[in-house]
Amino acid sequence: MTGSRVLNRALRSKIMSASEAAALIPAGSNVGMSGFTGSGYPKEVPAALAERINALHADGFDFKISVWTGASTAPELDGALAAVDGIEMRLPYQSDPACRARINAGQMDYIDIHLSHVAQFVWFGFFGKLDVAVVEVAGILEDGRLVPATSIGNNKTWLDQADKIILEVNNRINPAMEGMHDIYYGTALPPHRKPIPLVTPSDRIGEPYFRCDPSKIIGIVETHAYDRNSAFTPPDETSRLIAGHILEFLAHEVKKGRMPENLLPLQSGVGNTANAVMAGLEQGQFENLTAYTEVLQDGMLHLLKRGKMNFASATAFSLSPEAVDDFNRDVDFYRERVVLRPQEISNHPEVIRRLGVIAMNGMIEADIYGNVNSTHIRGSSIMNGIGGSGDFARNAYLSFFMTPSTAKNGQLSCIVPMVSHVDHTEHDVQVIVTEQGLADLRGLTPKQRAKVIIQNCSHPSYRAALQAYYERALRESPGRHTPHMLNEAFSFIQSWKAEKAAMEVEKAIHSGLAATKVPA
Repeated sequence: MTGSRVLNRALRSKIMSASEAAALIPAGSNVGMSGFTGSGYPKEVPAALAERINALHADGFDFKISVWTGASTAPELDGALAAVDGIEMRLPYQSDPACRARINAGQMDYIDIHLSHVAQFVWFGFFGKLDVAVVEVAGILEDGRLVPATSIGNNKTWLDQADKIILEVNNRINPAMEGMHDIYYGTALPPHRKPIPLVTPSDRIGEPYFRCDPSKIIGIVETHAYDRNSAFTPPDETSRLIAGHILEFLAHEVKKGRMPENLLPLQSGVGNTANAVMAGLEQGQFENLTAYTEVLQDGMLHLLKRGKMNFASATAFSLSPEAVDDFNRDVDFYRERVVLRPQEISNHPEVIRRLGVIAMNGMIEADIYGNVNSTHIRGSSIMNGIGGSGDFARNAYLSFFMTPSTAKNGQLSCIVPMVSHVDHTEHDVQVIVTEQGLADLRGLTPKQRAKVIIQNCSHPSYRAALQAYYERALRESPGRHTPHMLNEAFSFIQSWKAEKAAMEVEKAIHSGLAATKVPA
């Protein structure tokens, strides 16, 4: 593709500016936007829409939309629209500071759901009508088919379900990515569903392009912009220790005969700890690895390049600038070893279970019985969202949740008596890992779980307090199956809040003294 990537002659008449396209989005509409973990999101229309909303608000007009995406996007989308108070409701996952602040202030509604549920809930009509789709693509072919971009996410559903479509055609995307995607059109609504014919991560069951009714396309904006590519910090000692515990455990499982020598397909959440695990695998004993995951990060590219991993299936990239450069240099190599799918397939519970995926995801805190909180701070403030961790945790062959044992420079324990919010119940959590150690919870009763989590995963600074709580609960709890003292269950959080309040008072006092000090 050279020059304009809008090769369909009939659609060229719909090319317009971002401002003109943004003017076609009405107030109160449900808008499905492309984007998944900072890749493949529209770059110009959301920003132009934010400018329009800001001007309308200044003139006294109320203007908000509901934004549906694949997962998190970027400041040019979530940040821009949140900054002008332009989002009524957001789903299904976000990580933008401006969005988070408005959600926690009660100024923006937010539906945090499993990523595998989004497409089917839209098809079921649970969220109402999808009015407009704004989707980034890499090109439009002569026959009107769309070349997908660096993420798939829910784009197929947006294109199918939206009444009107605005396309951003980004000519910054490497055209050699064409053919890397696998768009499956075999899903159906109950009671007409059929099995998804995918039995290995490398299976291709669809086609490389999106289909789209051209009569629904109301605007096309040509862009030239990079994705939000954030550099990953090198793994610190804590991440390396967590990775080491996981790799040692996987070797143990192979030795026990519970897993093949090349393991099972890997799923890894986003972040530095996940990349540390990939770095450990790069240096480790395992060969011929595969991945069936949501997001392909730097670590998996390195495994593919080194020949340690044979194939990776995902729905999006999340790469550092250096990894993007490497990908573009060797895109022909990666195109044979990477496939991007719709997230309803990448996160499909039945496929995950059939493949026997090894799931590795982060968390905010875990309690002594194995319940995990991966979304909320102190019970009521959202951080990001559950994302796809629930899709994988409940259905994986082996499910890890990992975190440093403490937060806030050691002021908070990430192992607590009772989590302040439950995203993954003890029934879905098999292995908990911190830098202190690993707790294999398979086959253990609640009381057995408590002992191994406290002993293996809690920080020494908090271990005695957790043990004391558990022993008192054993004596005083009205029920002894999962012993708790509800009046003390959140004691770790309450003590942190009290300490923080005292620090704020002390800070205010000192500020007051400084303000009244008379200069010499």
